[in-house]
Amino acid sequence: MSIGAKEAALIAFRLALRPVVRLMLRSGIAWKQAADVLKQSFVEVAEQDYGVHGRVANASRVAILTGLNRREVRRIRDSIAAGTEPALTRMNSATRLLGGWHTDPEFQMPDGTPAALAIAEGTANFEDLCRRYAPDIPATAMLKELTRVGAVRSLENGAVLPAMRYYMPDPLDSDAILRAGDVIADLATTLEYNLQRDRPAGSTTRFEGRAWNADIPVAAEPSFRAFLEKEAQAMLERTDAWLAAHEQTRDLQRRNRKLRLGIGIYQIEDIPRR
Repeated sequence: MSIGAKEAALIAFRLALRPVVRLMLRSGIAWKQAADVLKQSFVEVAEQDYGVHGRVANASRVAILTGLNRREVRRIRDSIAAGTEPALTRMNSATRLLGGWHTDPEFQMPDGTPAALAIAEGTANFEDLCRRYAPDIPATAMLKELTRVGAVRSLENGAVLPAMRYYMPDPLDSDAILRAGDVIADLATTLEYNLQRDRPAGSTTRFEGRAWNADIPVAAEPSFRAFLEKEAQAMLERTDAWLAAHEQTRDLQRRNRKLRLGIGIYQIEDIPRR
């Protein structure tokens, strides 16, 4: 039996929420706190996406769209205006710095591998790398964090060398939780965009695809993980190099419009719960 778009959306919402709810419970968050955040998101999206003539939607329109009363809408608006959302700056800057270390010739060996960098001495050092790719983060703080998570290792001569290409914070570390939300938001944004019927004329959907098989023996999982880490990592590195080659200089960024581009590759694994 076919179902309507509204019912399908609610089923999809429930499916998408299950892993998020697991994360909430593991982090000590009860349903009431999560519901308050959900209300905020409804108000924010209704304001920004459903205004008239390019303006932010007023409280009455937001109330009609969300089902909240106007008093509650105003209270939520005030709480959003007064609060500050956790920033992803450090996490994104760390990944950007490690990517630059692997792709910028100034910080590479002649064979294209990342060079061991002195902290402050010489013409191409870690502080220079940090100023170029993470100017908002002090070099000492960046080095301390990258060392803490094992992304950078120190050599006997005092120089440092990257041990990873991407910044991966500790599981259930606050940065790890923020990264999880950021990844979910990226995937959900692509899916939501592809479902829109009112995209600009001539525009295409954004790439999103899956490859899976429900009849794989459990014993094959380690082999698949090794295969995926090799093949997906190679794809990510080629993509990272392409993006770096097409990146605008800071001078051009001030004059030209820019956008954020990238890909996400995910392992799919569902073991039936007994």
